[in-house]
Amino acid sequence: MTQSNDLGPEDRKIITLARSARARNGVPEGAAVRDETGRTYVAGTVALESLKLSALQTAVAMAVASGATSLEAAAVVSDAEAASDADRAAVRDLGGAGTPVLLAGPDGELRATVSAG
Repeated sequence: MTQSNDLGPEDRKIITLARSARARNGVPEGAAVRDETGRTYVAGTVALESLKLSALQTAVAMAVASGATSLEAAAVVSDAEAASDADRAAVRDLGGAGTPVLLAGPDGELRATVSAG
């Protein structure tokens, strides 16, 4: 596990953005991804009757819809203890197996860093 003070400023930024999305929208999860150009995409959980997406799946979808061709990193802020297989798969589909997925608690403290692979 990586300590939050070991993170670079760009990784801290996506955790902060994910945390803000979670709080602002009152959803269980917030997520942010950074694409190959450094652009960020921020999202919360989508829970409609006809559509259910995790925050990270939504952020990846937003990146794809905006023309991103790869990801540098992803972050999710959640009460969960681990990034789900579905979330890691979405990141892997766009960023590749080595893309880091940062998991932080609601307080913004990094819990774990895992690869999308």
